[in-house]
Amino acid sequence: MTDQWAPVALVLVSHSRTLAEGAAQVAAQMAPGVRILPAGGTADDGLGTSFDRVDAAVREATAGGGSVVVLTDLGSAVLTAESVLEATDGATADRVRIADAPFVEGAVAAAVTAHGGADVDQVLASAQAAGRTFGPAGTVAADTTAGVVPEGATAPVVGPDGSVRATTVLRNPLGLHARPAALMVRMLAPFDAKVQVNGVNAASVLELMKLGAVKDDVLVVTAQGPQAAEAVQRLVADVEAGFGEV
Repeated sequence: MTDQWAPVALVLVSHSRTLAEGAAQVAAQMAPGVRILPAGGTADDGLGTSFDRVDAAVREATAGGGSVVVLTDLGSAVLTAESVLEATDGATADRVRIADAPFVEGAVAAAVTAHGGADVDQVLASAQAAGRTFGPAGTVAADTTAGVVPEGATAPVVGPDGSVRATTVLRNPLGLHARPAALMVRMLAPFDAKVQVNGVNAASVLELMKLGAVKDDVLVVTAQGPQAAEAVQRLVADVEAGFGEV
């Protein structure tokens, strides 16, 4: 693995080569610094899974000491991934995790988390949390913005508990869709702070997308931690700039 890649790679195991490659393309757009290897279809590109393809992808992803999170689409793909892991030497197998996660959403969430330099267990947790993010409508809490007048960004204010809060207005025409949500998560990753936007975890691209925020919506940004003020200031600046889409 070269220095340009994040320390954790993804292997996407699907019964369809087209599905695996498509999911890899989507996730790669959200996290260009992560190695994402599709391993879909049988050896003759039929529907099914191939031990050899999955094994080759895992070997490539772990070359040089990297770690891997494997995502699968259906039950038998899990069996293939488990068979590969059982045949892998112990030192390498210790760096591989098989996620119980939705295939596409999990791949996107894991890729964005990996892009920030997270370790393999953090990337695994992000993938598996994706299955809980898109539950029944209304299950993700949103911070109230009642009484907030959308007049642009307000200066960060430090609360009695040390948290930092600011408001801003979403300016990009398409709202908080996948690309700006991923940019937000990647931008916040280096800061030592826990940030929320309208009550959801700003470290989760899927939770941000589920807000359904559109142009001119007010975003309430809150943060806690040693770099809370810096994180809030940077996030507000990026929102005001329209994530490069304005």
